Amino acid sequence: MEEELPPFYGESAKPVQATPSSLKMLDVGKWPIFSLCSEEELQLIRQACVFGSAGNEVLYTTVNNEVFVLGTNCCGCLGLGDVQSTIEPRRLDSLSGKKVACLSYGSGPHIVLATSEGEVFTWGHNAYSQLGNGTTNHGLVPCHISTNLSNKQVIEVACGSYHSLVLTSDGEVFAWGYNNSGQVGSGSTANQPIPRRVTSCLQNKVVVNIACGQMCSMAVVDNGEVYVWGYNGNGQLGLGSGGNQSTPCRLALQGVRVQRVACGYAHTLILTDEGQVYAWGANSYGQLGTGNKSNQSYPTPVVVEKDRIIEIAACHSAHTSAAKTQGGHVYMWGQCRGQSVVLPHLTHLSCTDDVFACFASPAVSWRLLSVEPDDHLTVAESLKREFDNPSTADLRFLVDGKYIYAHKVLLKIRCEHFRSSLDNSEDDIVEMSEFSYPVYRAFLEYLYTDSISLPPEEAVGLLDLATFYRENRLKKLCQQTIKQGICEENAIALLSAAVKYDAQSYYGRLPTS
Repeated sequence: MEEELPPFYGESAKPVQATPSSLKMLDVGKWPIFSLCSEEELQLIRQACVFGSAGNEVLYTTVNNEVFVLGTNCCGCLGLGDVQSTIEPRRLDSLSGKKVACLSYGSGPHIVLATSEGEVFTWGHNAYSQLGNGTTNHGLVPCHISTNLSNKQVIEVACGSYHSLVLTSDGEVFAWGYNNSGQVGSGSTANQPIPRRVTSCLQNKVVVNIACGQMCSMAVVDNGEVYVWGYNGNGQLGLGSGGNQSTPCRLALQGVRVQRVACGYAHTLILTDEGQVYAWGANSYGQLGTGNKSNQSYPTPVVVEKDRIIEIAACHSAHTSAAKTQGGHVYMWGQCRGQSVVLPHLTHLSCTDDVFACFASPAVSWRLLSVEPDDHLTVAESLKREFDNPSTADLRFLVDGKYIYAHKVLLKIRCEHFRSSLDNSEDDIVEMSEFSYPVYRAFLEYLYTDSISLPPEEAVGLLDLATFYRENRLKKLCQQTIKQGICEENAIALLSAAVKYDAQSYYGRLPTS
């Protein structure tokens, strides 16, 4: 049975975020609309977003930071100043030269785009003030949105069908547009014509991730909590009740720390820091991956093999879900080319974006695609990149209440202490109280990079650690760092360290009064 749809539904919004992931291998030829581009044009593409009611519109950037658009141009959503469709790419001069960081789009469609400098531009459909410019006139060209955002740097954007959210670098959320179900989070159901900060329960929280369903909104905060508001007719808020919420409500998830949230047409996915997936909301196509088609109004675990999940994906225009594992396997479930897949199905694809290019209807992007060439990395460069990477780590150190992510096999190869302490150990969390967070993080980073980057005062603590673990090369690096950083202000503290650790090689260089 189809889930009941609220009024004013349509082809929906997808939060699309530029992320340095497996998109390096993406072949844009999987997206039908790119068949309109020449081979020469395809080779220049750096980023792309496919949208529209039938995957019939696209915005892409080139290696020269030029912005091009192509397609049917419904409601002026190509930003060209007119409503004429174009079968050939046209340059969007008003944005060319700006680096696109992220963008999202709604049902009209309307577009919300943020640059790498944190500026916000909107254009397209605007019947519900979803452009945030204080009017209800459709925007035929990109408009810089600065009201209440002038001193803010926007780092993430998300669109519902007719409302918009942005996240700033200081963890604040601003919302505007259609608000019939409370999706703007203002405490009322009046439409919001300009950006307004979402407060209530988020007042003193630092938000790190946002997403929009068709008429609902989600935010993940830095302590792993999830806050939800807006339409809840299919249980997509996960609160266990059918009532809409006009202000943020905390999701009850005991013992679970959430990293990311993704919204489908009327369902929601979350990814925890332990690589587990939960789902809730509409399920008439099996999009929750629970093995049946019953809606769920509470978070329900999704079993996707034993491997850790590192990425979740949902696209608001389709009832499709996807996930990628640490081992590189890509799974899909829900509505896939007309079939209802009620359990996660292992695909032959290399990234979650290909699920939506090949199996979703319409074939549209769930995030901003990056098609930059994948430059070769040496073994050493690859190891440096993986330090403190929760996506690939199998071990966490808890120091001063903060996690540092590492890899058991590398630690055992690089350090005699870990070779013995981690041997036959199945623990994935190690609590460390003997050393401070900066010192222990620098030690672990050294094992990945063969170098240290610490002020001399912190290097004293690292020297203590190196002595404790009998890491002689690290001791020499610490001594060198302390030597180079000696000055009158820190001489007494460093002199004490020199005496304590018998670091005679730099003892004699300390300044004397």
